[in-house]
Amino acid sequence: MPRTKKLKIATMVTSHYPTPAPKGVIYAPMDIAIELTEGLSAKGHKIDFFGSKGTKVPGANRIIDCGLEPLLGKKGQKILEGYGSQNIERGKIFGLWDQHVIARMFQEAKKRKYDLLHIHPIDRALPIAAACPDIKVAYTIHDPIFPWRADIFKMMQTPNQKFISISKSQRKPAPNLNYLGTVYNGIKLDEFKYSGSGGTDLLFVGRITPEKGVAEAVEAAVKAKHKLTIIGPASPSEYWDKNIKPHIGKEVTHINYVPRKSLSKYYRQAKAVLFPIRWEEPFGLVMTEAMACGTPVIGFRRGSVPEVIKDGKTGFIVDDVNGMVDAIKKIDLISRAACRKHVEDNFSTKKMVEEYEKAFLRFVK
Repeated sequence: MPRTKKLKIATMVTSHYPTPAPKGVIYAPMDIAIELTEGLSAKGHKIDFFGSKGTKVPGANRIIDCGLEPLLGKKGQKILEGYGSQNIERGKIFGLWDQHVIARMFQEAKKRKYDLLHIHPIDRALPIAAACPDIKVAYTIHDPIFPWRADIFKMMQTPNQKFISISKSQRKPAPNLNYLGTVYNGIKLDEFKYSGSGGTDLLFVGRITPEKGVAEAVEAAVKAKHKLTIIGPASPSEYWDKNIKPHIGKEVTHINYVPRKSLSKYYRQAKAVLFPIRWEEPFGLVMTEAMACGTPVIGFRRGSVPEVIKDGKTGFIVDDVNGMVDAIKKIDLISRAACRKHVEDNFSTKKMVEEYEKAFLRFVK
């Protein structure tokens, strides 16, 4: 059997925070990048990780911080206060910070001859990559492809740039991009322990924003007469004050922050996780984390949900709050063991790393 080519890869996620993210920050692309670096390094590939000061990634061949203070650290806040008092100025600074790191990656690529660059903030790299046709660049698309993104991606794509989608549904707004493949996000199975029993209460995990459907989760739980725990950072807003805050009490509990590695306990104790998404969700790690713990998921039929949940087997896919209420009433029909098996077969970190490795090897062939 021929030996697998060992790749030399440069990667970056953000310069706004050091990697891993500080306490209180939930940023899924960073978790994926760390796990991918660890996994590919274990397979013998060399990964140089670019970021801001304080970045420490297990398995990385080199950490290159480019001398940058993270913008959302103490020193970075002073930079923003000094130069970015207006929102438009803050946006420019955030963009330029990332572009400084990305430019450094291309400079290093010309000297060190990486096989490819793997960049997560696509919007900030496209123009630079288009001007460097001899350097191969792979992007992971973490967000929905909004219409403006679809147009700009098409306008700026060149043969040396390839896109990796994290679900098939994510491609619908731009089906003809230079896709390298679809790779589902993976999770470390040992960090999400299985429970065959579960509990009696419902759970919602995610940002407290309209597109995540927190208000719909509350409404469904109230109608189904089940207690609900909400885990996610909340800040004063019209949405929070009007739709969520009035329900906080005996029946609805809110926890502002739980480290990702500690979420497993809450998933295991839940009867079901509610995922009433109101946008075209690109993937949804919450679904796979919950199912890995044996907890079924009830999700709205949007974005990646039909690809991640096996309807009637690992949860239910519904169209509205009333459908969610009906699904809650029959959730005991779902096998918790089947939920765990589904994640083991399709959404482990091991499988994700293998699929990225295959994609990258196709690219550099």
